[in-house]
Amino acid sequence: MPIDIRKPNNFGSLTNPLPSGPLTSALLLSALLINALLITTSALADASSPTSSLTLHTAVDAPEGSPSLKLPAGARLSHLAALDGPRMLHITAQGELLIGSNAGRVYRGQLADDGSLSSLETLVRLSSYPHSVVVRDSTLYVATTNALLAADYAPQRTLSAQDFRHVIEIPGGGGHNSRTLSTGPDGALYLALGIQGNCSDQYLAGTAPHYPFSERRGGVMRLDEHSKDQPRWQPWASGLRNPVGLAWQTLPRGETRLLATNNGPDHWGYEHPHELLVAATQQSFHGMPWYQWKDGKPQRDACIESVSPQPLQEISRPLAEMPARSAPMGIAVVPEGHPLSPNMDVVIAIHGSWGTAPDGKAWGDPASRRAPRLLGVKLASGNEQTQEQDQEQQHSALTPLLTGLQDSTDGARWIRPLDVAFGPNGDLYMTSDTGASGLYRITFPSPHSAN
Repeated sequence: MPIDIRKPNNFGSLTNPLPSGPLTSALLLSALLINALLITTSALADASSPTSSLTLHTAVDAPEGSPSLKLPAGARLSHLAALDGPRMLHITAQGELLIGSNAGRVYRGQLADDGSLSSLETLVRLSSYPHSVVVRDSTLYVATTNALLAADYAPQRTLSAQDFRHVIEIPGGGGHNSRTLSTGPDGALYLALGIQGNCSDQYLAGTAPHYPFSERRGGVMRLDEHSKDQPRWQPWASGLRNPVGLAWQTLPRGETRLLATNNGPDHWGYEHPHELLVAATQQSFHGMPWYQWKDGKPQRDACIESVSPQPLQEISRPLAEMPARSAPMGIAVVPEGHPLSPNMDVVIAIHGSWGTAPDGKAWGDPASRRAPRLLGVKLASGNEQTQEQDQEQQHSALTPLLTGLQDSTDGARWIRPLDVAFGPNGDLYMTSDTGASGLYRITFPSPHSAN
């Protein structure tokens, strides 16, 4: 079913249902203004950043009550389409943009040569939760909470639910139910999944009888498709509470590593523990739920009584820390030579959790919640999983890229970024599953036009 694509510089009316009342009016107003506002320079200080060298710009001449959106100079944000609960993005080699959702739909768009969206439709409806989608060779894979599904695929091919086959079960159950797929440089499929709650005694690299298959959660798995009988999951990285975003980064010497965002627990309050960006390398252990990251080191969490499956000294240090209750979701590596590359190596979609100051509970002042935004991270050079990572983690810098998505007085959220992906021409695409939900595009001035 085709979906309406918004014209450039004109948001039109939102087609997804929104609650009635003052919040609805604010969301509609924000959607109408995002791409057409005039821009003026204004430095943005970010208290959570060690350094922030990128100057953002703020909108002026906006009617009272509109969002105070801030972007880098010359960057423009446009709302391409309203979608129902969009989640993770995947851009194919043919320029197709595939989007999972929490509404039982997989969306498909086609990118034009200039980065605009030439078409958008619902590719297939599934009865389960299709959080993420990837295409590898001539197969389309969908990760639901409980299973990996696959269908034969070619660009522009139509699909129905009956075209999908069951590849392998995924540890399911309650709690954190997102399952994020990624294709590695080795051609294998990798999958991120979280533990059920804050203190669930679940271990992705565990074995029976203490950790049956259903309890092997909290990290990244790799699909072994060359076993004798049938595909099987292999533990890749463990000890993560709720990893959502996955991205492969090529390092200066040509080696690659898998980056993962991790959402920390809720029971330590508003300021701790920090959210993390980690290198999810083979056999790495990140400590959770037995240890949480605080004050630059892992600290024992008394909420779980079982013995940690790996000792304290085996816990891998994070590459970067973000403020607690930020809820980092998708992550994208900044392409080489991109206008953003001097200031950041990756862009992270910060969803903003429900926790309020000062104690992190849900029923406080909504305006005190961590604001949704796009956040850049500049990673210092260093060797992963060694003592040099101490220096790397200390020097990683957080740099705001898109802010002003939450009203500072009543906490209304105009947009909540869920995932990000760079297109072939350097445009940044973003999904939002709340407020003015849908698909967004950020364009950047070329280096030549900036001179």
